[in-house]
Amino acid sequence: MGKKITLTDANFQNEVLDSDIPVLVDFWASWCGPCRMIGPVVDELSEEYEGKAKVGKVNTDDNASLAGQYGIISIPTLLIFKGGKPVDQITGVVSKDVIQKKLDAVL
Repeated sequence: MGKKITLTDANFQNEVLDSDIPVLVDFWASWCGPCRMIGPVVDELSEEYEGKAKVGKVNTDDNASLAGQYGIISIPTLLIFKGGKPVDQITGVVSKDVIQKKLDAVL
């Protein structure tokens, strides 16, 4: 089973910025309906990409400074990091296919 990482201000540097493989970061909040719709897709991707890419979730209510740092103004927003830098962004609910294409492009 893939490991979905709960990302916080405390572990973001280590888990995302210092990662040697790409990281898909899901910025979400518990009150956000579209976030709940894309959540299961993100969970599936964490299993399918295990070993090739990390998948993590940032609760924007608990980690507002991270959301601010990356200019997240609407959620859900998915950022793909490679080499410690955001290289792609997806905002809103999209199909799993769209996310997979973007992830595959950075692997």
